[in-house]
Amino acid sequence: MFERAHLQTLRRRIEDPRKHIQVVIGPRQVGKTTLITQLLAHFEGAKLFISADAMAVDNGIWLDQQFELARLMMQQQGAPTFLLVIDEVQKISQWSEVVKKHWDRDTREGRNLKLILLGSSRLLLQQGLTESLAGRYELLYVGHWLYPEMQAAFGWDLSHYIWFGGYPGSASLIQDEDRWKLYVKDSLIESSISRDILMMTRVDKPALMKRLFELGCLYSGQILSFTKIMGQLQDAGNTTTLAHYLNLLDTAGLAAGLEKFSADVIRKRGSSPKFQVYNTALISAQRPDRFIDALSDPATWGRMVESAVGAHLLNHALRKDFQLHYWRERSDEVDFVLQKGKRCIALEVKSNATSSGKGMQAFSDRFTPDRVLLIGEGGIPLEQFLRLDPMDLF
Repeated sequence: MFERAHLQTLRRRIEDPRKHIQVVIGPRQVGKTTLITQLLAHFEGAKLFISADAMAVDNGIWLDQQFELARLMMQQQGAPTFLLVIDEVQKISQWSEVVKKHWDRDTREGRNLKLILLGSSRLLLQQGLTESLAGRYELLYVGHWLYPEMQAAFGWDLSHYIWFGGYPGSASLIQDEDRWKLYVKDSLIESSISRDILMMTRVDKPALMKRLFELGCLYSGQILSFTKIMGQLQDAGNTTTLAHYLNLLDTAGLAAGLEKFSADVIRKRGSSPKFQVYNTALISAQRPDRFIDALSDPATWGRMVESAVGAHLLNHALRKDFQLHYWRERSDEVDFVLQKGKRCIALEVKSNATSSGKGMQAFSDRFTPDRVLLIGEGGIPLEQFLRLDPMDLF
């Protein structure tokens, strides 16, 4: 079974002396549970894996009972160390307060009970962590699969990765593209929206949010104001509602709205978003055309290539803590701007012969970035870039 690099990181942390709760967070169907299964197979001590996925949201008593069960098992087995893993913990209301109570109790009593929490709702988990568990946890973000991982695990070439994306559970279905598209739409997209957003957060207009997601996929890699979006939607509400729904889609690891790069924070936050999916499978599964048709259409394939680059950067940005933006001023545009502290890097994706480089020059004249890089013909080869850790560019 293929092992992602996250496994070694988590193994090292669990082998360390008990100090922090380990929190594993990431979208659905990226292999978090498989990661834990692999970890538990290597872990030689006493352990217990439980899931709150099917529990009632107000069942804090159930969570209390799991900690008591872990202590009882630890005592009965005479284990010096015990590992408790709780999946989908964010489904329990006030979960962070319950976890804090038991973690602090075990700390006071000198009990070597280590804890891993898993969740697919980044928003709800991080709210609980910052409200009750500050200073008590380490975060490990497990994102969508990258090109080197899909190639190593399934033998995919670059074009297959660009079209079929980074969902490992769908890899065996790509020979029947109709079946693959249904799987992605029904088992991945619908499940993420229904279970990680609609069941956990108040959404007054769920149909509107789903339509916004469809448009976000359709226009991935493009800048579109919320005012223009409302012109394509029925019952569009207002721009604040759309911005909120886009943020919810972002926290579920589906689609994000990149902000315009600017030295002025207010202008940055008030900019029109550039839509960007986290996984290109979210685009191709909803398109009527097939892989072979898209590959032969330069315009379609160019948009898929830019979205693949954006997805690569977006998934790394969450793990490596840098900011991802775009820049546009009149007719001048830069596809992606990476920012970490005072350093910034401008990236232009050249997927066909139409890129002029005019926007890069205008951006350089105005902001003096640390690096200006072209991805594609005449620059870093696309396949090489998708193997690259963007932090190496800083």
